[in-house]
Amino acid sequence: MCDIYASTDPALYEPVSRSIRLNGQVTSLRLERRFWTLLDQLAHHEQLSTPQFVSTLYLEVLQRRGEIQNFASLLRVICTEYASRQANTLAEEAAELL
Repeated sequence: MCDIYASTDPALYEPVSRSIRLNGQVTSLRLERRFWTLLDQLAHHEQLSTPQFVSTLYLEVLQRRGEIQNFASLLRVICTEYASRQANTLAEEAAELL
């Protein structure tokens, strides 16, 4: 059962750092390559560059919550939400075809 997951390409979970400007400050975010790929897709879907998307998201969360405890973890969760919604949309479209 776990072979599908155990055989995951190590390049997908390789940590990658990117410099991003958040709230006027340049910072470095370190995420696994797969999460950067999903953030790139999400940003493209929103018609923004990835740095623009991440910066806008940061400011919106800051406005709602007043602080952000762990922004990298938030980005990972957002990626899983995005992937889950995409999967649900595909499942619904497939069900309509049946």
